[in-house]
Amino acid sequence: MPMSADELRAHLTDAFPDAVIDLRDTAGDEDHWVALVVSSAFEGMSRVNRGRACNAALKDKLGTVVHSVSFDAKTPAEVI
Repeated sequence: MPMSADELRAHLTDAFPDAVIDLRDTAGDEDHWVALVVSSAFEGMSRVNRGRACNAALKDKLGTVVHSVSFDAKTPAEVI
């Protein structure tokens, strides 16, 4: 069962309320996503911990409802 962009955005927004989120459905099946998440919550976090925080935002959905999401998590200062 795929996850729509709106559902994915809602989970990420719940975890990162200030986030600007850009989603791309890489396979056209709502099951494989690339997500750019820009949030001040990532300040001081390593790249690994940013990915973990994004994965945690999806709770039990990752690997069940949605097959894969590749995250690019940045702080506002890192976005040109």
